[in-house]
Amino acid sequence: MPTKPFSPFVAAIWKRLAETLFVEPRDMAISPSQVVDNLQRMFGYMTGRTPAETALSVVATWTVLGGPAWHFAPRRFRIWRIERRLKNSRIDLFQDMARIRGIVYAGYYGHWLDADPADTGQAAEEDANRANPVLDSLGFTLPRHRTRAGTPDDPAIEEHTANDLPDTVFVGEDAIPSSVEVVVIGSGAGGAVAASNLADQGYEVLIVEAGPYLPSSRISPHEARMSSTLFKGGAIQTTSDRDIVVFQGRTVGGSTVINNGICLRLEREGETHPDANDVLATWQSLGAGIAADELDASYDRVEARLGVHEIDRRLGLNNGTRLLSGWNAYRAGSSDPLDQRATSGWFRKNWGAKTEDNRCISCGYCNTGCPYGRKRAMPESFLHHATLTAPRKARILPNAEVSQIGWGAPAPDGRRVATSVQVVLPDGRAKTVSVTKGVVVAAGTIASTNILSASGITGTGKGVSLNIACPVPALMPDPVRAWDEDQMATYIDRGDFLIESHFQPPMSMATLVPGWFDEHFERMRNYNRLASAGILFPVDRVGEIKGGKLSFKLKEADLAVLRRALAVLTKIQFSGGASEVYPALLHGETLKAGMSDADIDQFFVDHIHEPDDVVLSSSHPHGGNTINADPAKGVVDIDQKVHGTANVMVADASVMPSCMRVNAQMTTMAMADRVTFGQRVFG
Repeated sequence: MPTKPFSPFVAAIWKRLAETLFVEPRDMAISPSQVVDNLQRMFGYMTGRTPAETALSVVATWTVLGGPAWHFAPRRFRIWRIERRLKNSRIDLFQDMARIRGIVYAGYYGHWLDADPADTGQAAEEDANRANPVLDSLGFTLPRHRTRAGTPDDPAIEEHTANDLPDTVFVGEDAIPSSVEVVVIGSGAGGAVAASNLADQGYEVLIVEAGPYLPSSRISPHEARMSSTLFKGGAIQTTSDRDIVVFQGRTVGGSTVINNGICLRLEREGETHPDANDVLATWQSLGAGIAADELDASYDRVEARLGVHEIDRRLGLNNGTRLLSGWNAYRAGSSDPLDQRATSGWFRKNWGAKTEDNRCISCGYCNTGCPYGRKRAMPESFLHHATLTAPRKARILPNAEVSQIGWGAPAPDGRRVATSVQVVLPDGRAKTVSVTKGVVVAAGTIASTNILSASGITGTGKGVSLNIACPVPALMPDPVRAWDEDQMATYIDRGDFLIESHFQPPMSMATLVPGWFDEHFERMRNYNRLASAGILFPVDRVGEIKGGKLSFKLKEADLAVLRRALAVLTKIQFSGGASEVYPALLHGETLKAGMSDADIDQFFVDHIHEPDDVVLSSSHPHGGNTINADPAKGVVDIDQKVHGTANVMVADASVMPSCMRVNAQMTTMAMADRVTFGQRVFG
């Protein structure tokens, strides 16, 4: 049971917010006190400074609202003050504070009942929540309790544990080796692929991961616990100005554990819009020429290991199919060349086809870890190979952060030589591990930058790109039950942006559905009638890592793409039969069926003036330690070796020279494979 991170004073503020932000407490499915208990548990699972920083934000928000005068006022007054100070404010600080409502919603819609201590396992957890009052109020059914057809195309919902990693591959805190040949920092898309290839070449590899390992038996549909445990910053990490939520995994397997398994290449015939930016050509112009045939060979190897294939149609029966249907109806009436030349289809993903044991059962929980062991994320694929079947088996040290790289005597040509890494354990102890061959840095754009910078590498953290997402839920006249399928099934490549179907379990969905007070509560009551999709648009090289955090400023041209993309998706939702559309605007404004295309376009011009006006997120930070043949223009060379060093390589998304524009995991894996497969990287 986690500790309670919030003091009685802060807990009292949370309770008052819960009594204000929903409906009258008597009409809530659980009490405001229970919401506070849920928040105490959710933040209690988190590590780092997130709970303390959130507590400060809550007290600051309470002060802005009026302190005791607000706290003890009637609910009507409290609502009025929130509307004036937060909901309708144009002050940047107050707009940031307004986002705290999403945390309160998580405390309500993430409600979870404990199983009897005598019962163990995931099934017992779900059975204990068969009568969960919040889930019942939404008409939501947990996966094991769903009634399905029982045909071969509709497999039983049960765990598949064959690919879980055994305890023997992990190194305990008291068994950390004093010396190894290679340390790989990070176990996500890039680090796992690099570690697997290096282990195949006979190197002694130690993989150091900041987060824990959770086998499928420890992953459950308990959204609050999984988000707090598997995500960096408990899934509420933001850019330094709080304008964009940045989702990153902090677990063995990294972000591959908490994503939807989408496997898009930078370019693929029939998949990529013909007018889209040629990413490899852009890289070439920047001084980072990557041979297309080499990258394609790496894509092929990665896809073979992961079993990548186009997903089955049954996985998008409700929400995914609805997006494509709305798109076809919209495009039939559009004269825009970008619409007419757009591509659309079903995602290719990294889990088994319907004839395989690990076939997806469409539980809808990909983004908080696969509770049933069906996805071939890094633990079930490349890490499984590296630690169990490679010629020289790698080992994994979880729950440990690398703070910096240590250097020894320089090489004869003057290049720096890494001879150690400093590892920091959860209790604050620091241990030094000697390195005899080399170091692979693959901790993600933010963490890799911080490690390299702390190690004396200059020029890091510049030119960070993001693929930025924004959701657009829509109210349909009939039940959709979008939660009973793959979270993300279909896509449209519009050239300047992508549109992707997506739907979330209750807690996550509540943070995406806009609106305040009773309005938001009623929208969530219509959970079964909601369809949802989101836009994904590229913002190229405007970010920088400063003080350990990502600073990222959108320009007016980026906001113009955002408005255009939201307008197109809104029109698609109406073409698909929506009666109302709820773009993720801070104030919760609604569009209604019957609006003209011109009115929809103008709606977004009128309502989006700055990033604070809309909920934005990114799961794809990349760049910052970019490839460039010229040491003055990049941190790593074409082979991803850090300039000026003899044995340090970067193998994660931070090496990308410009924005990838599509979901990042496949290209991150392929780029790591490109520089580690079939060659002695460190001599």
